[in-house]
Amino acid sequence: MNQKLLRVGTTYLPVRDPKRSAIWYSEKLGAEINFQDEAKVIINLANQSFFLVKSSEKETSNFKDQQGNTRFCLTFEVDGLASLYSLQKELKQLGVQTGDIENRGHSGENFTFTDPDGNIFDVWSELSPTFKQMQNLLQTEV
Repeated sequence: MNQKLLRVGTTYLPVRDPKRSAIWYSEKLGAEINFQDEAKVIINLANQSFFLVKSSEKETSNFKDQQGNTRFCLTFEVDGLASLYSLQKELKQLGVQTGDIENRGHSGENFTFTDPDGNIFDVWSELSPTFKQMQNLLQTEV
């Protein structure tokens, strides 16, 4: 079967105050704000669009696994261990709630961070081979 889905274009995140959340994502993670109204703000971050959607207070993108552990729904990638350690340090200095760097039994290491609305995200030290290949192609075309 040919791969029909090529990439994730948009992720929707529940937030209590879209404008406040957009400022947080911009200041802490370098997101670019593209559109805003009363119900949502659209930001660009990590090569995709995120819709920060006004939702009820206890709504998050997290879920519970079968053992009852709270899980994240999204993993960001950075380019190597040095980048991972540097980003975790920077986020901590910016006051972002971050988890410890972990070895989860596969290549690379990870840590989690949490936005002000309780959405948990993962960061992994390994870039996917497809993304590396795309980046190399773009660099050779320039």
